[in-house]
Amino acid sequence: MYISIKEASREYYLEGKGRITALEKVNLEVGKGEFICLLGPSGCGKSTLLNLIAGFDKPTTGFIKIDGEIVTKPSENRITIFQNYGLLPWRTVLRNVELGLESKKISVKERRRVAEEYIELVGLSAYKNHFPTQLSGGMQQRVALARALAVEPEILLMDEPLGALDAMTRMSMQDEIERLWQENKKTIIFVTHDIEEAVFLADRIVIMTSSPGKVKSVIKVPFARKRNRTGADFLKIRDRVFAEFELKASDEIEYYL
Repeated sequence: MYISIKEASREYYLEGKGRITALEKVNLEVGKGEFICLLGPSGCGKSTLLNLIAGFDKPTTGFIKIDGEIVTKPSENRITIFQNYGLLPWRTVLRNVELGLESKKISVKERRRVAEEYIELVGLSAYKNHFPTQLSGGMQQRVALARALAVEPEILLMDEPLGALDAMTRMSMQDEIERLWQENKKTIIFVTHDIEEAVFLADRIVIMTSSPGKVKSVIKVPFARKRNRTGADFLKIRDRVFAEFELKASDEIEYYL
């Protein structure tokens, strides 16, 4: 498998609380070009797992391999997109998308050509000279996507990238991400709290338990794209995911935000 996670655990030491286990013996295999959604309650370690895959952190035990090599540090082949977009407010759209290309040994002319190509891909050519504060939230997220894609990573790690958007913009961005994935076939690992979002986007949905985070189950989403959010197949998978999150009366954890 392209990404192999074996018995990965992550513990932290908190003053006054001692050792806290965020992830416990996580095992997961991800194929190249696959779209995976990590779904689970708040605090279940989804973002922690994403950081381990990105190389921002290391597991306390176990390991993560990508293309046969153990992950020990960040790489240009793995780009993380966060909920807050991470755009530099003093740079235009064009200059923000160029940012990731500046570390590459390419000419200014080529850098601009590539940036403009990806800005066009996300439908923002008319806004390339605008600043982030002049854009809507959905447009800013598209700039973040263009910037990530411009450096041509093998893997996109997306940490609740649509969580701050209103419902209609969020659905529009889901369509956009699905389209871009179809065109580029990057390996995507996407953290979300939204069940319908996961069913719409994922090849497989990885359901995690509450803290300490473990993989509870993996649900394959077998039907073709573009998916009908009100279709019988969609609703069947959605209801199956809901069933995985049934709570016991004694369980006080709120699973959905």
